[in-house]
Amino acid sequence: MFYCCIFSYVCKERELVRIRNQEIGFIFQNYHLIPTYSVMQNIIMPLLMRGQDRRSAEKECREIVDMLGLSDRIHHKPSELSGGQRQRVAIARALCSKPSLLLADEPTGALDQNSGTEVLKLFTKLHEMGNTIVMITHDLNVAKWAERTVRIVDGEMFEGEVN
Repeated sequence: MFYCCIFSYVCKERELVRIRNQEIGFIFQNYHLIPTYSVMQNIIMPLLMRGQDRRSAEKECREIVDMLGLSDRIHHKPSELSGGQRQRVAIARALCSKPSLLLADEPTGALDQNSGTEVLKLFTKLHEMGNTIVMITHDLNVAKWAERTVRIVDGEMFEGEVN
């Protein structure tokens, strides 16, 4: 049997799957959107996989899409969106399950400066709403947006302000 240590306790693989599915929202640098799905379909997919009925999943999706300013793009495919819009769809997908924690891997890395700033403003707003966000970045300007920073240099961790 496979066991893994996470959040300071030992759990079975099935429990890890539940934690990833219900407690953590993942935001990837390259979005990981399904190209043949619409914005709506990409966002509600985790809810449907969890067994939620389509009507309530779509209702939740519309609320998040409105908050992220994507209402006019809900039926578009990822190829019809800008990089910033794709990242907002990825953020919406991560938010739809109301996770305890958002993990963002280089969320602005594939974006131009203006789109990146919009995503960081959105993260600030989400944090103000009570969301916990852990963001990984190599960009010092992006790191400066964070309330708290931890640097990892040659395997050692340092906490403090970003210069």
